[in-house]
Amino acid sequence: MAKSNTARITSAAAERPVKTKRQPAPADLDRLIHERVRLAIVSALAVRESLTFNELKALLKTSDGNLSVHARKLEDAEYITCDKSFEGRVPKTEYRLTALGRRALERYLDHMEALIRATRGGAGGGR
Repeated sequence: MAKSNTARITSAAAERPVKTKRQPAPADLDRLIHERVRLAIVSALAVRESLTFNELKALLKTSDGNLSVHARKLEDAEYITCDKSFEGRVPKTEYRLTALGRRALERYLDHMEALIRATRGGAGGGR
């Protein structure tokens, strides 16, 4: 009976792929940034010191409500800051990427690059 147990273990072990490096799992992605609108917000703020609500809305071609919901999630995670003020009598909402948000975006981009390299078969590109 011990032989059949050993055979199963050996057989199962032989079927497992051998990994020389730990390949990143898609599940490890920062789900907060992975969503399209939130990724666009942090990416836009990574290349600009700040953007107003209206600038982001025009850039992302999204609705007020959609932008508000996604920006709030990023604020809650402290990936962005939101400053509200008035220019005359007109309200102005301005967003900035925080250091935490910048690090999260860098980790996300590194992870995506690793997934792409792993999918293409390593640094050689596979093409």
